Amino acid sequence: MTSDTSYLKADEMLLNMGPQHPSTHGVLRVVIRTDGEIIRHATPHIGYLHRCKEKIAETMTYPQYIPYTDRMDYLAAMSNNFAFCWAVEKLGGIATTERAEYIRVIVNELQRIASHLVAFGTYGLDMGAFTPFLYSFRERESIIDIFERLCGARLTYSYGRIGGLMRDLDEKSIDMTRRFVDDFDTKWDEYNDLLSNNEIFIKRTANVGVLPADVAIAYGCTGPMLRGSGVKHDLRKDDPYSIYDRFEFDVPVGEGKMGTVGDCWDRYWVRMAEMKESSRIIRQALDALPEGPYLNQKVGRIIKPAYGEIYFRAENPRGELGFYIVSVGEKKPYRCSVRAPSFCNLSVLTEMSHDTLIADMVAIIGSIDIVLGEVDR
Repeated sequence: MTSDTSYLKADEMLLNMGPQHPSTHGVLRVVIRTDGEIIRHATPHIGYLHRCKEKIAETMTYPQYIPYTDRMDYLAAMSNNFAFCWAVEKLGGIATTERAEYIRVIVNELQRIASHLVAFGTYGLDMGAFTPFLYSFRERESIIDIFERLCGARLTYSYGRIGGLMRDLDEKSIDMTRRFVDDFDTKWDEYNDLLSNNEIFIKRTANVGVLPADVAIAYGCTGPMLRGSGVKHDLRKDDPYSIYDRFEFDVPVGEGKMGTVGDCWDRYWVRMAEMKESSRIIRQALDALPEGPYLNQKVGRIIKPAYGEIYFRAENPRGELGFYIVSVGEKKPYRCSVRAPSFCNLSVLTEMSHDTLIADMVAIIGSIDIVLGEVDR
């Protein structure tokens, strides 16, 4: 934004929010034009974490690029791994095993819960509540322990492999997962007592940052941002991939329970409800987990898809994550472009913050649940 402020009215001023690291959402700068305590216009400025992820893909073989997908949405690294692997498999006509697909679903839904737990805990911090953060990280730690046993890492996993997985889900990991989902259902009720039904939290989020469904669609919002506005759209249901069509689960949407459909509270609540649905999917997948190999051994380290292109999209915790890959028959992509859900979701910030209070901006940004590593790539 230009330093020229001649367009400002007499009672208006420019206020910079960021680019220091506000809470844990990432390095973001928002230039706010204010009239007293009222926001008249807000412009997000991004790019502070840009690391050329898409251009790097042109210099890496397909398997080598998997660890780079971890670093985009680093709170949902497993989801990024699998989305890229599914895209390459579809491009190259590469088969995966039944067991690998079931394990991918189990791990993917564990990752969704872990990501939403961070959203729950950090949103509490944004609103001035410290205790939910401690509770959420207590449960998240159990998921991270499972992931550590699977692949040895606790944040960026590189667990996916083209044609399957890095390692099998052993009996100990299965037992840890079952114990987690059994325990999580009771812990979920504690979260609602702490935050969801907290009067102060409701006053800070209900009727704040209302995003109408038509505006959300026009801006390309997906995931909890879109579903929070009352639109029942989930790729796992509407455009099924992997084996998601084999499981029973509901798609929560915003209903305006505490205020207006599409407000901050609705977006928060959709994520809370999604955690319960992920738990349902995990139970079903564990019960139906087949025996067999976890990796297609016919897939080597050198992968050369034929000439062609593919766009594959998957439902990650923040919305539609898409990989557009162009192959010219080489062992590395000719072009790889990423459709990052956080980028589209953040773009609607200007629309959501018109004529709100400065203090509400924190609630609005927190309700988007952005990861700036994914926005900037």
